[in-house]
Amino acid sequence: MKLGPLDLPSLPAPRLRLAAFRRRLVFHGAFLLLAAATVVLAVTLLAEERQRSRDRYEAAFRQRLNNMSAQLRHPTGQLALLNADAPFSVDDGISPVVLPFAGLDFGDPFKARQAVEMSGCAVQWPDGQQLCVAVGRRAYAGAFVYAVADLMLPPAVARTRGQTDLAHVSRARIDVTLEGEHMQWMAPFEAGRGVRFDETSRGIRGRLTGFAADSDTLDRLARPERDFGGWLWQDSVCADPNASLPACDRRSLVSVRLPVDAWRDQVYRSRGKQWPPENLYAMRVRLRWMGTAGAPDDVIFDSQNTDALRPFALAQLGEALLKGEQLRIDRLVGERAQTISTIGAPEAPTESASRWIRRLVRRLPLDEGRPTDNALRAEEEVITPAGRYALSLSGDLGTVDEQVSASATRMSGYVGAMLAAIALTWLLIEVGLMRRITSLTRRAAALRYNMQDPQVDRRLGALDVSDLGGRDELGILANTLATLLERVKEGVRREHIRAEQERDMWHAVGHEIMSPLQSLMVLHGDASDPSHRYVQRMQQAVRVLYGTASPSDAISAAPLELQALDLAAFLSSVANHAPDAGIGQVVYEGPGEGVWVTADEHSLEDVIAHVLRNADRYRHQDTLIHIGLGTDGKLASVMIRNQGPAIAEEQLDRIFEYGVSDQNAAAFSAQASAAAERRGQGLYVARTYLAKMGGSIRAENRDDGVQFCLELPLRPPARE
Repeated sequence: MKLGPLDLPSLPAPRLRLAAFRRRLVFHGAFLLLAAATVVLAVTLLAEERQRSRDRYEAAFRQRLNNMSAQLRHPTGQLALLNADAPFSVDDGISPVVLPFAGLDFGDPFKARQAVEMSGCAVQWPDGQQLCVAVGRRAYAGAFVYAVADLMLPPAVARTRGQTDLAHVSRARIDVTLEGEHMQWMAPFEAGRGVRFDETSRGIRGRLTGFAADSDTLDRLARPERDFGGWLWQDSVCADPNASLPACDRRSLVSVRLPVDAWRDQVYRSRGKQWPPENLYAMRVRLRWMGTAGAPDDVIFDSQNTDALRPFALAQLGEALLKGEQLRIDRLVGERAQTISTIGAPEAPTESASRWIRRLVRRLPLDEGRPTDNALRAEEEVITPAGRYALSLSGDLGTVDEQVSASATRMSGYVGAMLAAIALTWLLIEVGLMRRITSLTRRAAALRYNMQDPQVDRRLGALDVSDLGGRDELGILANTLATLLERVKEGVRREHIRAEQERDMWHAVGHEIMSPLQSLMVLHGDASDPSHRYVQRMQQAVRVLYGTASPSDAISAAPLELQALDLAAFLSSVANHAPDAGIGQVVYEGPGEGVWVTADEHSLEDVIAHVLRNADRYRHQDTLIHIGLGTDGKLASVMIRNQGPAIAEEQLDRIFEYGVSDQNAAAFSAQASAAAERRGQGLYVARTYLAKMGGSIRAENRDDGVQFCLELPLRPPARE
């Protein structure tokens, strides 16, 4: 397909400099910094959290040891220390424990109850009943086992003197097993004096007399166990506030002392040095409180109920320990230390942590001066009446890192979501805006680059923005630019048509003028005829313009015939013939001859004529135009000066541009308003011709007028 004058393909797009993408780089850098700041913030907070967690752990580590030491100094803790190896089971009976007291006053209800509560030796059941089976810490209290029970019992029915049938009597049945030996006691309740069953009474109280028997029927010759002792105290009010006296259950304290002959013999033989006995925890004690219904299975309380809760033991200290911690308790005997218990933290489910987060946490920096070793250790000594004990607590700071890693793993999802949101925002802006802007920028740059071509009217292509259009701001901008470009192209087309018409007009004008000039040339053929020279100049001007595209192109492309010229004689001749061109009162001031330059005589005369016409147009009435000539060894300077209005400073250079006239440039005074037909090309011709001769021209404001300075290179004078 044949391309028209405005359909040629555009020149290739230029390679844009970095400055064209500066804002895009700033945009990418901002998002990159935002993502980096998010990561740095997360890592910084993680490092601070690790440091704070370590500080809190170290402070709490020492505090835990202090709390456990205080707990072990309490009678409850002393009980646990004295019975570190005590087993716990109620299936076959309760094993006695060593009290932190020398003995137990089982005959005093207040002291007995206080000793049980302070030492915490009682085995408890969910219904609030409890039983403590223990021995005194000192052997001189006797080889006895104490059983103190706090129960909810109905009003006790007392045994009468000489009564052998105990089926309808309130009684305690006690079974003791020790290394294969089995001992049984039946202890019926025997009321004391003044027992009353009304609400105003002081309650029910009385002895429990022990008989070595295994049934509810006593032998008539049975005698009470001499060293067996027991008491029963019942409150005067109901345990249940909604119940009523006298048949309601009452809070009752059963306190019994059981003799153990084997231990008594052992104490006597060792003179009290062997206490507590080695087989203490081998003993099993079972306590039952029998009802008064007469049935063998009428049991109100049985210590073998399996839902019992054990008293405080050293193993329970592990509940206060954290993962990785271990507590060792040593009994100090002189210089020797005997380990009685080593307690670790209970097993607990651990949260999983990401492997790379765990590695990151381990590499996070710590504050200066902080130990880098993860091992912690604290020691304390506990002094009790039962002896001296050394507590050693060891911990591992690595567990703190594990916890921080687990927390960071949970939070990493949020950090990842933030980074994903940043990336998604960047992607939306990049694809939806920045790339479209970049594409529009490249196309606009290619369009601008193509417009620098001399054939811009033929290279100006279309700005295709079909893929960038839309209803958003960028689409509106792209469509607006495309519309403006179409208008520019339409203007270029009109200018192209106007230029074609102007060229045709100059062709016609040149053709019509050339014929009369040839006739005038014949009429004024004599070279001495003054008109011959001007007719010859008119022919040259027509030849320059004839057949060219535009006046400016014709002037720029006009060929010159450079030759040696005596500038002084030339200027003198121009000044003398100036009146023939309608420019009067021109005075030449300079040497008569001998200033040689290289120039085209006719073109140089056109230059001087254009400058003289401008000087004549703007000089004051009846003033002279002065032409001066000077040299500096390299250049010949022609000064043409008039007396008239000055040229605006901002127009001193523009007046030599093509098309700048006194109408559209406002270069001169108001006297120029009468010359509306001028096209503003005289001084442009002067500058163009002088440039082809190697010279230059400039304008200067003087005190009383304007001076044009024309400079041409000097050459040696021509030889004859």
